[in-house]
Amino acid sequence: MQGKDFVGVADLDGPRLATVLERAARLKHDRQIGRPHALLPGRVVALIFQKPSLRTRVSFELGMAELGGQALYLAPAEVGLGERESPADVARVLSRMVHGIVARVFSHADVETLAREATIPVVNGLSDAEHPCQALADLQTMAEHAGRLQGVTVAYVGDGNNVTHSLMLAAPTFGVGMRIATPPGYRPAPEITRQAEERAEEAGTELSLMDDPYAAVRGADFIYTDTWYSMGQEAEAEQRRPIFKPYQVNAELLRAAGPNTKVLHCLPAHRGDEITNEVLDGPASLVYDQAENRLHAQKALLVELLAHPRGSGE
Repeated sequence: MQGKDFVGVADLDGPRLATVLERAARLKHDRQIGRPHALLPGRVVALIFQKPSLRTRVSFELGMAELGGQALYLAPAEVGLGERESPADVARVLSRMVHGIVARVFSHADVETLAREATIPVVNGLSDAEHPCQALADLQTMAEHAGRLQGVTVAYVGDGNNVTHSLMLAAPTFGVGMRIATPPGYRPAPEITRQAEERAEEAGTELSLMDDPYAAVRGADFIYTDTWYSMGQEAEAEQRRPIFKPYQVNAELLRAAGPNTKVLHCLPAHRGDEITNEVLDGPASLVYDQAENRLHAQKALLVELLAHPRGSGE
């Protein structure tokens, strides 16, 4: 069932990813002019969340409502994924009742198991390995502000985490080059890097890993950063701060990039750590456009996965 799920960016091929982004732009326009687009009437999606959330929960709940469907939020204590009930049993039960599952989990293995055992689409709302829905919103935001994706360069500065993984896998599909600057011990996972390098070589796009944030941002269209420690890594905060301090996105780094460079952050932000207030709240920041686009991109994704036949009703 290739393409049934969106556990990682690679689950959808280039044409389907492009379709999702094109649909996201149309759905955003429809919403802005007050045109309804109930493309998923009667569809129900279960939201299984092990981690707290603002953007992911609101965007999926509101998104399903605007598409004419419904989202059921299942809190950690209600499901106990992997403790009270196995991921396999959860997947099999929900497959009998709802039309899709969105899982926001700690372990990527859990969302993989859900996808393998479910007969309905499973979407990764975040795991330790990937954040593919965030990559969709990132690409939509860049396309809006650059007017294109082909030939755009993104400098990612900070921790080579799940957000980095999804974006570096998605970028070559759209002709986007990436320079990734991290402390040496915090680079993206080797297997993800290998896959991304293969994709970049095939697409003829740049993918560079380096230590120097100033070299990474020079001439870039966008600077992207994320927290230096993710949910579940709070105990490492004091250890990480001095290591990551040279990678802070501040006014000096932004000046080094160039006058037209824009700044992205997937939020939530640790203000004063990976990014300063001056930059986050400044004219170069696109972070709130980016946050809003989680709604539009995910609605487009839900239509892609849940409409029958795929894409019907548009």
